[in-house]
Amino acid sequence: MNFDSMNLDDALLRAIASLGYTSPTPIQQQAIPVILSGRDILARAQTGTGKTAAFTLPLLQTLSGRPAKGAKRVRALVLAPTRELAMQVCDSVRDYGRRLPLRSSVIFGGVKIGPQIEHLRRGADIVVATPGRLLDHVSQRTIDLSAVEILVLDEADRMLDMGFIHDIRRVIGLLPKARQTLLFSATLSSEIRKLAATMQRDPVHIDVKPETTTAEGVSQLAYAVPADIKRPVLSKLIRDGGWRQVLVFTRTKHRANRVARHLEDDGIASAAIHGNKSQNARTRALADFKAGRVRVLVATDIAARGLDIEQLPHVVNFELPNVPEDYVHRIGRTGRAGMTGEAVSLVAPDEQGYLRDIERLLGTKVPRAQAPVVEGAEPRSAPGPRTTPARDERRREGQGRPPRARGGESGDSRTFEGRRENKPGQGRRNRPAEPASRHKPRSSHRAGGNPAGKPGRARRRSAS
Repeated sequence: MNFDSMNLDDALLRAIASLGYTSPTPIQQQAIPVILSGRDILARAQTGTGKTAAFTLPLLQTLSGRPAKGAKRVRALVLAPTRELAMQVCDSVRDYGRRLPLRSSVIFGGVKIGPQIEHLRRGADIVVATPGRLLDHVSQRTIDLSAVEILVLDEADRMLDMGFIHDIRRVIGLLPKARQTLLFSATLSSEIRKLAATMQRDPVHIDVKPETTTAEGVSQLAYAVPADIKRPVLSKLIRDGGWRQVLVFTRTKHRANRVARHLEDDGIASAAIHGNKSQNARTRALADFKAGRVRVLVATDIAARGLDIEQLPHVVNFELPNVPEDYVHRIGRTGRAGMTGEAVSLVAPDEQGYLRDIERLLGTKVPRAQAPVVEGAEPRSAPGPRTTPARDERRREGQGRPPRARGGESGDSRTFEGRRENKPGQGRRNRPAEPASRHKPRSSHRAGGNPAGKPGRARRRSAS
């Protein structure tokens, strides 16, 4: 099958051809005809399967073939979990729709809202947004959602993992009930299905199996490295190998910062990119990395969503992901378009289970090798039965245990605080109450957590 047989407009076919695409991917083959027919869809598809074009192409054709209900009114809304993904989707809308009389705009947090307001005032048929900043515009009455004809939720599972469920429901309440709703998710959990049931009408179910193979040009290697010497080993690999461009993955934002600082201390130009960085900082770091001014980019999985780096030669898993499919996505950043690449994993003793899960998914063993010896960097003595090197390091860095369930950057902001010691006669049940004057109101911060100074674990959600 080719795009010519999918009843797409000539303007879209010319744009597709100019971008070098000839054959639709499986998700495009299944989704485009259904969306053009006006049906809702509930689709399971991973990043990298071509799902952006799967909804962008029919969305553009549908809007261009209908008269607008009013000037400067938003006709299609795409919700995305992160800034990078929102920008990527908007770029696709503009690339494919360059020959169509449709205007688009992207809005996300982390930057000044003024330019976005001015852009929306000029009118936008299609708006791509992160949920939080979209609601900021709604509260300031700088966007009108009353004429939206098509709603797209991209990577819905990630949005739920990041705590956007209430924001999504608020947005849905602002939209017309008579609309087409397209929901894309890497997983179809019970929460996703419940959400779909509240916002869709008889959706067509599309299921594209997750990618479980890696590119042929990618060589994989796993080093057994105690957690407390991973950072010097990484520096040695980069220096001795003469690596000029390296994308390093960590599970947490805090660890990404620590790794980047360590590499800088070793004289290796590095930058971290994650959800706590401002948009300007993230854009600058990525531009510096692509231009060669930064040698190493340290990223979390969420922040790396939407990153498109041509001819990337090296990917390092500083920490293995706890979701096996994420390993495939990570190392898929290298070895693209027939190029060769190298994917290296630094595996601590307590990450061996993650590696076995990855190998089970791939159906093959990842080759092992002896880690290079770093002079002066010796692992600590064997830990006791109730600890591991990785857990010790996480405690020093203020981290809890790694999250077990799939999540974007959930768990990145967890802290470990010691419990207050009880004096004799002051256990949990018989501890005397504090005077009323010492009671403090409970924090109402949106991210959750404890009031300042109050001991105990604090669990916060990270946002885009």
